[in-house]
This record gives sequence, structure tokens and C-alpha cells, in this order.
Amino acid sequence: MAERGVLVEGLRAYRLIAGMWVRSSMTYRTSFVVTVVGNLTVTGLDFVGILLMFSQVDSLGGWSLPEVAFLYGLSVTAFGIADLVLGSMDVLGARMRDGSFDTLLVRPVPVLAQVGADRFALRRLGRITQGAVVLGWALVSVDVDWTVPKVLLVPVMVVSGAAIFSAVFVAGAAFQIFAQDAAEVQNAFTYGGTTLLQYPPAVFGKDLVRGVTFMVPLAFVNWVPAAHVLGRPYPIGLPPWAAFASPLVAVACCVLAGAAWRVGLRSYRSTGS
Repeated sequence: MAERGVLVEGLRAYRLIAGMWVRSSMTYRTSFVVTVVGNLTVTGLDFVGILLMFSQVDSLGGWSLPEVAFLYGLSVTAFGIADLVLGSMDVLGARMRDGSFDTLLVRPVPVLAQVGADRFALRRLGRITQGAVVLGWALVSVDVDWTVPKVLLVPVMVVSGAAIFSAVFVAGAAFQIFAQDAAEVQNAFTYGGTTLLQYPPAVFGKDLVRGVTFMVPLAFVNWVPAAHVLGRPYPIGLPPWAAFASPLVAVACCVLAGAAWRVGLRSYRSTGS
């Protein structure tokens, strides 16, 4: 019951803090709209790069443009949701350096909720919108014999992928507490991870594919389940049920990230400033 109370209080605090930042950003609505459009345009350049590749080749690692767009849309949409919810956690190192992190510790509110909602940026909806548009185009363009399990697997991939990326954000923030910053290490697995997943696993070496499957299981965001949906062989042998394991992987990642966060908080030593 105590843990449930902490969770409810954390969600309430997150909603209040995020709402404050939303109201602040909506004060200048024209600026907000321009920022959202700019964010959408900048993130869309990634897919423009993929389109330029396919202007020179018919396939990438044996995958067609709609199939790569399917991977891209899943990765960007899932990451965009996690980035919207917890994207501010990469500034934790700066808070520890300037001593403001200590202020969060003495407030009667869960620290994770405060850090996650800090500087909540609604402009990040641009990334989600752009990813969803590409995903929608891919769904109607890809050559797939759609069945009920395959149709249901698409929203499951988006939700599970967002949870997996959120867990990586939290685990990265915990690592920053131990390392006294190292935000770029976190970004390598978050922003770098979503870029990696935009391309077919067939174009990467098997050692890298094993690493993002078994060590940092980002492959369950889209690679593994998408291979099942598209009827593509996965570069390394996995049992057939692995295509439906994304929710279990997401839960495991969240539990481990939560444990890492608690250990990080207990080991934190103030800057003394």
C-alpha cells in the first residue's frame, strides 16, 4: 500500500509540474506553434535521409522502403512518447553540478516525478506526430498479410517501445548520479538507440544485434516483433514467441531501471555547494 501511495503521489506531482510548464509554453502560442513545426521538420530530416538512400537503391539489407519506414515509424513514435514524458532527465547531471538537485531531495514529492517533469516540453509532440505519419504511410504501403495478432502487435510495439525507452532514460539518469553527469552516455542509448532501430537489423553485424537484443534489449522496441509482422528472418536465432515478448521485456526493463534509480539516490552525495 505504501508503494502504491508513493506512485499515486508521484503521478499527481508529475501532472502538476508538467501542467505548469505547459501553461508557461502556451503563454506565447505563436512561438509554441513555430517551435513544434520546427521540431517536426528537424526530426523529419532523418526520414528524408532514408528517402535519399532509396533514390539510389531498391532495398536496404533486403528490406524495401515501406518496410524500413515501418521500422522508422515504430522507433520514432515510441521514442517520441518516452522523450515527451522523461526527456528532461538528461539534464540531471547539470542539476547535480550546480547543487539544485539537493533542493529536489528535500521536497515531499518523489524525486523521479520532479526530474521527469522538469522543463516538460510539449513541443516534443512534433517528433511523435512525424513518426506517426510515417508509420501510418508504412502500414498502408507495406506488403503484409494482416491477421488479428499482427494488427494488435502494432500498438503493443508502440506502447512497449515507449516503456523500454523510458526505462533507458531512468537507468541513464541513475548512472549520471554515480558518474556525476555522463549525460552523453545516456544519449548514446536513447537518441542513438532510436537512430539505430530506424534501419533493418540485417545491415548490422551480428555482435551488435546480439548486444541490443540481450544486453540492452532495444531490439524488442521494433526489430524482433516487426520481423514477425513482415515475415522477415531475424539475424540471430530466437524462438517464435519472442515476437510477442515486448511487453514482458518492457516490464523487466522498468523494474530494473526503478531499482537502479533507488540505488542511485541512496548513494548520492551532495556537492556541498
